[in-house]
Amino acid sequence: MSLTIQDLEKFQAQLSPEYEDYQIELQEGNIVIMGPSDIVSSEITARLISFLFAWIEPRKLGRVFDSSGGFILSNQDLRAPDISFVCAERLRQSPRAFGELVPDLVVEIKSRTDRVKKITEKIQMFLELGARIGILIDPDKLTVTVYRSSGEPTVFNNEDILTIPELFPGWELAISELWPPVFD
Repeated sequence: MSLTIQDLEKFQAQLSPEYEDYQIELQEGNIVIMGPSDIVSSEITARLISFLFAWIEPRKLGRVFDSSGGFILSNQDLRAPDISFVCAERLRQSPRAFGELVPDLVVEIKSRTDRVKKITEKIQMFLELGARIGILIDPDKLTVTVYRSSGEPTVFNNEDILTIPELFPGWELAISELWPPVFD
């Protein structure tokens, strides 16, 4: 049985409070439930969102979303990247609903229990549907892999600088800034 967005919304409405923190997506007509991520992955998400927002907002380049922002895709999936960005000219105003478009940028942060293959497949799916850039952040290896719809992925290490000139001209981020600090 293939489920629809409406089926997923009904399912969400019936969830008991102890499951409110779980992320729910619709993938190929099936409901996929994901538990909360580990706090290192969560902190990396917060750090990258803040770095991106500080660059994007004053320049009015577009909108940044966290993992709660769901997108209805052309294949009728409802997916939510850990972080996503949509250019201003494609989304002048956020709807009070799921976005019905493919984000320009999708970022996935590997949690402790995630499998890289599944994350890579999700990023590739977004690229095939029209995303311009996909990023996989792996806190275990301290790497950031950037995928584009054309060409081979580029792997950045801790000493490298991340740039995304197609979406954020002039923006630079030292990869080492992504990792949670250790306080003395």
